[in-house]
Amino acid sequence: MSDADNDQKEFEQARTEIHERLKRYIAKSPYDFNPDEKKVNEILDGLAMKKIKKGRFYCPCRIFTGDESKDRKTICPCIWHRQEIEEKGTCCCEIFVKK
Repeated sequence: MSDADNDQKEFEQARTEIHERLKRYIAKSPYDFNPDEKKVNEILDGLAMKKIKKGRFYCPCRIFTGDESKDRKTICPCIWHRQEIEEKGTCCCEIFVKK
């Protein structure tokens, strides 16, 4: 298997993992995925890339500082998503919306 194949497999595994994790989260929350599937797919791709590059599913819309205690707050779903959804109807990256 080539490096490109391995990279693609790693990406697909990370993307599936975060998608499944967020589906479980949504099932227990008052939120849903954004009805704009293109937007959701862009964010899922970004989350998968953060997992591969940084080791965790850090929000692709937040600045990665390298300080684990600060960056932990940006792991999806980030600590700000509830407040943002209540105020704007969607979180900053727009993956979640009110049901």
